[in-house]
Amino acid sequence: MINGGNVMNRIMVRIAAVLAIVLLVGAFAKPVTVHASDAEQVAIAAMSDEASFVHDKAWAAGIVIAVVAAAGAISMGLVIWKTIEGIARQPEAEGKIRTAMMLGLVFVETAIIYALIVAILIVFVL
Repeated sequence: MINGGNVMNRIMVRIAAVLAIVLLVGAFAKPVTVHASDAEQVAIAAMSDEASFVHDKAWAAGIVIAVVAAAGAISMGLVIWKTIEGIARQPEAEGKIRTAMMLGLVFVETAIIYALIVAILIVFVL
């Protein structure tokens, strides 16, 4: 069970990455089908497609942040849990265990910040 948390972390990170990729591909793979007989219908359809695209981008960004934040929170909880267990088993190694824990938490938080940046780019740039 020592490696159980590590396996769960890997699985959650992979699921979050696959979901983010699927959502990004889905946001850009929307076909444009406009069949209009005059310029007014084309303008209305273009505005409708643009509003739908903005709506899809907002959903994609929200889902990416939600999934990655949840995976990060679970990962951080597992890291802290295993750190406490390790310190309880070997109190003399507390400093080394705490240093490794902090490094692991920094990497998890960095992944969450990258997801936030991707979500901001989806909403404002793409």
